[in-house]
Amino acid sequence: MNGSVTMAIALVAGAYLVGSIPFGLLVGLARGVDVRKAGSGNIGATNVGRVLGTGYGLAVFALDLLKGFLPVLAAGRWLGGIPATIATLSASTCLIWIGVAAACILGHIFPVYLKFKGGKGVATSLGVLLGVYPYYTWPGLVVFGLWLATTAATRYVSVGSVLAAAAFPVVFALFAHRYHKVWGTVNELWPLYLFAVVIASLVIYRHRGNLARLQAGTESKIGSSKSLPGDRQKG
Repeated sequence: MNGSVTMAIALVAGAYLVGSIPFGLLVGLARGVDVRKAGSGNIGATNVGRVLGTGYGLAVFALDLLKGFLPVLAAGRWLGGIPATIATLSASTCLIWIGVAAACILGHIFPVYLKFKGGKGVATSLGVLLGVYPYYTWPGLVVFGLWLATTAATRYVSVGSVLAAAAFPVVFALFAHRYHKVWGTVNELWPLYLFAVVIASLVIYRHRGNLARLQAGTESKIGSSKSLPGDRQKG
């Protein structure tokens, strides 16, 4: 039992430390730019792309996604194999898996290396969703498509992010209903339902400044190189 507890703590702590790696800042510094002092001041992929160019933004997006995907996938394999089956996982094992997923996201948003001032968690959250296979993987791909379509149509990354986050619990519920005979009952899946709502709420909350700027008409669009009034917001 003590060994299991130690391993659980190590998994969650390790996921948090990996999630805390500030790839956006590191890529910026490699190019001689502190992204915390440019554009919106955020260390995420959107600001990196605005400051350094689309290619660097995409690279940071991929790295931030992987730091959510890999720890969660590894934890899933260690805890019960991939694909894991909720019906065969104990409640404690399921909670450890979710704990690892949460730690990755919280690490990105509140990184220990940057005095707990990080990004908004979109790319890392997507990586986490893809790693919780199969339960979040397919709904995650659907909302990623929604994010791409909305962002392309509006040219606002924040609009795509908020809409995709809000849609995720609904899309997950639809998939869970469709595959309930394989995935398990509502009672068995309740930790995943709850965590879906928590992830969505956290991402939306982190975009509260963007929502205020959208309402004021000062939010930056894709392709806009200027820093608009009120655009600087860390975190």
